[in-house]
Amino acid sequence: MTSGLNRFNPTVSVDEYLADSHVLFYLSDALTQLLEHKVEYTHFGVISYFAEYFSSVKNSNHILFREFNYIRATPHNRASFIRVFWRCYRQIGKSGDLLSILEYCSLLQLLCPDFPVEVVKSAASIVLMDGGSDSLMSFSDFLYAFQLKFYYQEFLDSVLLIYQDLLAGKSPNTVIVPTSTSDEPLSCLTTEGNNKKQDLEVDASILAGCIDALCDRIKNSHPPRSCLQEALEETAKLSYSSLLRSLAKHETINQMIGALPCKTEVLNDPEMDQELDKLIAQISVSPSSNSSSSAVGMLKEVQRKASPRRNIHHRRKMEVESDGSTEETDSSEN
Repeated sequence: MTSGLNRFNPTVSVDEYLADSHVLFYLSDALTQLLEHKVEYTHFGVISYFAEYFSSVKNSNHILFREFNYIRATPHNRASFIRVFWRCYRQIGKSGDLLSILEYCSLLQLLCPDFPVEVVKSAASIVLMDGGSDSLMSFSDFLYAFQLKFYYQEFLDSVLLIYQDLLAGKSPNTVIVPTSTSDEPLSCLTTEGNNKKQDLEVDASILAGCIDALCDRIKNSHPPRSCLQEALEETAKLSYSSLLRSLAKHETINQMIGALPCKTEVLNDPEMDQELDKLIAQISVSPSSNSSSSAVGMLKEVQRKASPRRNIHHRRKMEVESDGSTEETDSSEN
């Protein structure tokens, strides 16, 4: 979570470590949830609550069913959400299904109810050359494009502004290196005409100089400079769209984010596969394997083991809204 800084390093100041690790952000969120739901959390135990909250943050299970502003608030949250999205829907890629923009949006909103469709469209525009909203995409193609746009949103929005200025004929000496502060990605606010403009080419060396200056200003919130340099040196002229496609496929960027395996291994998840194999074996040898209730029970058990667990706020909320019992029942399934 500390992206390079170590709290035991004497050369790192306290303020620098706290800013880089976002400890105060998580502490503030934990306290906010505790105060908003103090009755159930006090009964649960305050010490146990904080222990489970920070354990879920460490294990990247804390972003499930949280609001969009929370899951994008820190680099760790963004990487955690990308990883959970991959693990939850990996079977779509394994089955070879192709999905549309709205279908991917629906999947994301199952994990984050207010996830904006504009962010999904922006990621899909990297994959879909024609920009058609009804076009279908493979899971792996969409996944790596989504990772790039979601994790480096502000940086890529700033690059888009630079690119648009160069298209307008502004001299590189007058191009203002921007910083994106808007809550909504600039690259999401695109019409079909603007999407076509993003396929127009500019001088790669001039764009590289402007991007290098941008990296100087925003420090670590950008892909590695070596990766940017490789993408910008591939050709003398390039478009914004072609730059994003190159970055989305770059394995070093994928490794730096640390949320996904390499593309050749994206359909593999040994831990999940082991749980599914156990489920299949249990169904095949069980005398009551023809019973639908038995199948439902085993499915629920494997979901508990293999799926990322819900965050503490959601689980406690579900318990309070139940009939008063904190124990799960399967009566509704029978």
